[in-house]
Amino acid sequence: MENSKFDAVCVVLDKYRHDPNKVIPILREIQDQYGYLPEDLMIFVSTALGVSPASVYGVATFFSHFTLEPKGRHIIKVCDGTACHVRRSEEITQALRKELGLQEGRNTTEDMMFTLETVACLGACSLSPAVVADGMVHGSMTPATARALIEDIRMSEEACRHEYE
Repeated sequence: MENSKFDAVCVVLDKYRHDPNKVIPILREIQDQYGYLPEDLMIFVSTALGVSPASVYGVATFFSHFTLEPKGRHIIKVCDGTACHVRRSEEITQALRKELGLQEGRNTTEDMMFTLETVACLGACSLSPAVVADGMVHGSMTPATARALIEDIRMSEEACRHEYE
């Protein structure tokens, strides 16, 4: 691993004065830098703070806003709260998994373009079933409109790629 990766983590640790009570903000800043929490950096943090790796890992896995896996460039969240669930959000999730070619147990496409997540509630019940794509809420979704959303994102990526060629 590059030293610069450890150096960047040392800057974060120094900012919080290597305080083991600041594990959450330390991990949050590391995740902000790398998009996820690499295992080797969590071990480094545990050593630097003088706490067990299990303790740091426990924090990282307890809070849902932390992720231990790299995510794709486009994050798609399907709501499965009560309102969305009764309006068949599971069918949307299955259609998106098929459209993205995601095998069971995988949430990110091989090309790192998409990550598909199911969330307990988006707080957009009046728009159910709802999907959030790259931070934008899309309501009254169906499997067909969800697939179209993915196609729009792909086309947008392709257009950007041609623009820079």
